[in-house]
Amino acid sequence: MSIVVAVLNEQPNIASVCAEIAGVLSSLPSAEVVFVDDGSTDGTVLALTEARHIPGLKNLRILVHDRRCGKSGAMRTGIRNARGTWIATIDGDGQDDPAEIRGLLALALDAAQKGRAPLVVGTRPKRSDTVWRRIATRLANGLRQRLLNDGCPDTGAPMKVFRRTDFLDLPYFEGQHRFMPALMKSYGTPLLCKPVHHRLRLHGESKYTNFGRAVVGVRDLLGVMWLRNRTRLPSSVREC
Repeated sequence: MSIVVAVLNEQPNIASVCAEIAGVLSSLPSAEVVFVDDGSTDGTVLALTEARHIPGLKNLRILVHDRRCGKSGAMRTGIRNARGTWIATIDGDGQDDPAEIRGLLALALDAAQKGRAPLVVGTRPKRSDTVWRRIATRLANGLRQRLLNDGCPDTGAPMKVFRRTDFLDLPYFEGQHRFMPALMKSYGTPLLCKPVHHRLRLHGESKYTNFGRAVVGVRDLLGVMWLRNRTRLPSSVREC
């Protein structure tokens, strides 16, 4: 599998996040770690190169954008270049606990043995964010569920496990990561949700404002509704 982490100006958090990831690698199947720097202007890339000295991260892969492309763009870069069959995504700010990857992957592998490989989302029932951030997220998730009927209570949750090929089948646009349950559902990928532990950000501030996310989110929501309405795929194909 490949653990993909998209980062932007997270220099103070890199060492701690990398150390935690290294600590869980021995309990996972053969895994690589891929960080994608989305045009950081601080010392994030330097911190990542230094993280290769952490035991277990000698082969840490670091991909660097020459300009900022957004979180979905960074995730796409990491997943396109990943070598694993399965992808696990987490944020690089320390709010996600890498130890949760074990449970998400186990759920995905068990479901894949019984049928279609799923998208497993690590939902955050108790978010460690500001009151206003929690309110904004609750409203956004509620609106997405009502209009998209994606069956996921936390569609923007960063911790996810899925097959690489299922992701690469999806249409790409910035903001895509917030709509993966709905998009994958249109392509026949079942959804599983598992509550995970959510923590306070280690250092720094979120790269998004509530207002900015709301404006972009409404536009993206309308676009995803159009995409799903125009998606026509067979449930099976046979050759005669």
